[in-house]
Amino acid sequence: MRTKSRLGIMGGTFDPIHFGHLVAAEEALVQFNLDKVIFMPTGHPARKTEQQVTSAEQRYLMTVIATSSNPDFEVSRMEVDRPGLTYTVDTMVELREQYGPHAELYFITGADAVFEIATWKESERFEGLCRFIAVTRPGYDLEAAVSENAQALSRLDIDFIEVPALAISSTDLRARVAERRPIRYLVPEPVAAYIQKYRLYSEGY
Repeated sequence: MRTKSRLGIMGGTFDPIHFGHLVAAEEALVQFNLDKVIFMPTGHPARKTEQQVTSAEQRYLMTVIATSSNPDFEVSRMEVDRPGLTYTVDTMVELREQYGPHAELYFITGADAVFEIATWKESERFEGLCRFIAVTRPGYDLEAAVSENAQALSRLDIDFIEVPALAISSTDLRARVAERRPIRYLVPEPVAAYIQKYRLYSEGY
């Protein structure tokens, strides 16, 4: 009988959240026998200060809408409510304090983001703090990427999983809305309705 809790933390801007995020979270949940996946929308992403980002509250609400039908998913306001710029290491330290030393924490993110961890704030603190689940899409040259970033990854515990739905991207979705192209079947219908209601990603939003 397992006594340790195993928690997945799905970090991201979620601007907007889409089926690729949801499929990746579900795949990680099953493959790693996680108790639940906590979606963690960024509040004020430190790496996107030069980009236009939808308000944290709206991104949080879209994430809640998208995940509400899955009892194994929950959404945290931790980063949304934290003042100042959002740094992943601060979140993981806070979660470690909240769940205790025996919880197994898995941070779920895209493979490209994992390869940039060496440039993140206090990246050395991730060693022993959590494991990483790096999600790739079909056709991604994982072997070359790992070889190229071997030194940066040497101190981290990383597992890789492939998720076909990751061909969808938030960047493309925002462009599609701006160009009045359809996003149906790329995001949950309630999220598409929210985007339309509040005219997100349209000209002048």
